[in-house]
Amino acid sequence: MSAPGRMLRGAAVATAILCAYGLGVLSGEGRPDRRAAAGGSVLDEAAAKIGSRAARPVGRGDLDRAAIEGMLRGLGDKWARYYPAARYDDMEGRLNGRYSGVGVWLGSADGDPRVRVASVQPGTAAARAGVLAGDIVTAVGGAPAAGWDVTRVAAALRGRPGDAVELTVLRGRRTEEFHLVRTPVSGGDVTVTELPDHVRLIRVGAFTRGTGRQVRDAVTGRSPSGAPSGGIMLDLRGDPGGLLDEAVETASAFLPGGLVVTYEPRGGPVQRRTVTAPGDARTPLVVLVDAGTASAAEVVAGSLRDRDRAVIIGSRTYGKGSVQESVRLADGSAIELTVGRYRTPGGRNLDGVGIEPDVAVSADRPPTVAEQRGRSVLRGLLATTPDKD
Repeated sequence: MSAPGRMLRGAAVATAILCAYGLGVLSGEGRPDRRAAAGGSVLDEAAAKIGSRAARPVGRGDLDRAAIEGMLRGLGDKWARYYPAARYDDMEGRLNGRYSGVGVWLGSADGDPRVRVASVQPGTAAARAGVLAGDIVTAVGGAPAAGWDVTRVAAALRGRPGDAVELTVLRGRRTEEFHLVRTPVSGGDVTVTELPDHVRLIRVGAFTRGTGRQVRDAVTGRSPSGAPSGGIMLDLRGDPGGLLDEAVETASAFLPGGLVVTYEPRGGPVQRRTVTAPGDARTPLVVLVDAGTASAAEVVAGSLRDRDRAVIIGSRTYGKGSVQESVRLADGSAIELTVGRYRTPGGRNLDGVGIEPDVAVSADRPPTVAEQRGRSVLRGLLATTPDKD
């Protein structure tokens, strides 16, 4: 966290907030009233006039929100957004790994405002029911979700533990309906699976607080089966991103030292983010990616690729090379702005480009195909790796 109330994010979870405007018929001369609002700005004056004269009553809070959202739209920043206080607290809880819900990360594809499931946390209500990454949310609790943004869908899915919620999604051309019971969800964005031939699969669903430490623990062999002598598969498929610090810590778990990523803030010098502590630089490593691999997840994949530490397997990643910072406002709400760009150690800007894998696996193939390809690559790497001292 860069400062109290602020947080650098490489998150891909974003959607455009659309507003409609119309032209009406003006009556009268429309003479300008040049008297300024006493002690206030022109925005205060406009809000007062709208509140007192508009045909439809509107509260000052609604006007303030509309003004903030209008200013954000004027930036031309597709990742800028406004969070009311309750939604911001909800989002912070999720990034801290503490919330009650059904166990999904949400996102939206570039150019498509529909909210879709970015990833599903194993062992949660959504996973048990069969919700899949890529499902498009069409209704929550029986209410159509057309026009909803990511934060509104997320807020509708979360609630008190034990309460149920109905989720309807579009999967291909089929509609699927799920009855999900909310449960406390925490600390489950990293899962470890032991595969045949002593291969360890480390799945990262999102970069929430503590993710980097959990990955490092998995890499160093703190499991009943010991160290992964057959190699490691780091699975970042469907990972929408999260906290930049956690991405740096995760990449550090596989590097001996040196550069992880550079960050170029507006109006400031380039910042170099280096390995936090030496990691395992010898165990053969492959990284699984797809079109849902975004932002902080691309920081990790790009770093390991540019440092010649891993073989990237899958399909081209999302391509989000910007960093956001959240700023809390006086009423508890928050705005999130793009404050800079990051580049991989090789100097590449991935924004709008993504990462082209070393070993391509078509996006329409089953997930197990990429895993099988990864195990084959690991066997090849092991065959060419010198024996450890």
